[in-house]
Amino acid sequence: MSDQIGKYTVAFLTVPESTGSTLYGMYDLFAAVDRDWGVITRGDMGDAPFEPLTVAADAGSFRMANGVHVLPDRTIDEAGRPDIICVPELMVTPETDITGWYPRETAWLRRCYESGAYIGAACSGALLLAEAGLLNGRDATTHWGYCEAMARRYPEVRVHPRRALVTAGKGQRLVMVGGGSSWQDLALFLIARIAGLNRALQVAKLYLIDWHHLGQQPYMVLTRRAQHEDAVVARCQQWLALHYNEPHPVRTMVRMSGLPERSFKRRFRRATGMAPLEYVHTVRLEEAKQWLETGDAPIEAIVEAIGYEDPSFFNRLFRRAVGLTPAQYRRRFGALRRALATG
Repeated sequence: MSDQIGKYTVAFLTVPESTGSTLYGMYDLFAAVDRDWGVITRGDMGDAPFEPLTVAADAGSFRMANGVHVLPDRTIDEAGRPDIICVPELMVTPETDITGWYPRETAWLRRCYESGAYIGAACSGALLLAEAGLLNGRDATTHWGYCEAMARRYPEVRVHPRRALVTAGKGQRLVMVGGGSSWQDLALFLIARIAGLNRALQVAKLYLIDWHHLGQQPYMVLTRRAQHEDAVVARCQQWLALHYNEPHPVRTMVRMSGLPERSFKRRFRRATGMAPLEYVHTVRLEEAKQWLETGDAPIEAIVEAIGYEDPSFFNRLFRRAVGLTPAQYRRRFGALRRALATG
């Protein structure tokens, strides 16, 4: 909590590669909660439940990547453990290797996450979460232009290029959004999680924000290269993306590859970091999340639609991977997504 009684601290981690629009855009949305709604509806300024702060490794002003000067409010040592940390986008090329660039920042992110903080990343800011090791073995997304490079550089991360928003980790406290103005989605999502859906909807209405519920697929370059150089495995991945609900998909991919089964499985794991069956489960669970977030179909119908026959098996698999039952996931994220999409 903030030094101001009852306020949640929101720290915006700032580095020279950050951009002012994302940083201060999110800053304004958190600062507007309750404050601006009161101005518009009652003629008086309400008291915001959030205290936004800019935070950097060192004291003193510097110029960010798009030329905007920032004077951080606190250093990471002074900031302690905020309730929320937001990482703006990084203005680097997709092929830029940031390994070792931010040792103090990544160590701070790890400490704060283990202490219970929510951590959100906008666009290419997810690279910093991956560099901190917070996404190892977890689902993630970033701007579609960076997904391929991120998956290649951090093979333990399960990157989902089609999704505009992904939650992961303990209590789903890691939140990532895709490209462009989806930082608005990140701020609204975190406001709703911490301060309630009605407050998020008020901010969305004040700023005329449309929820990016369609995902990133319409914006992706259709001729994306594979995330690795194994053409056989890439062809199987492309097939699975469209046929994940068919029976015995691993058997079909083995047949498509023309390889002995053991050779295919070894080659698939080397290329993707996952066994073929684990990859199938991951794709199906991501589709199940989309169904749960955006519709009211019975869970049994979703189970059948994504290719499973046993709802009990699906429930166990989902809970083990996500940390919530499908019903809990729908209650937590489905209502929020639909409300923000239509509110």
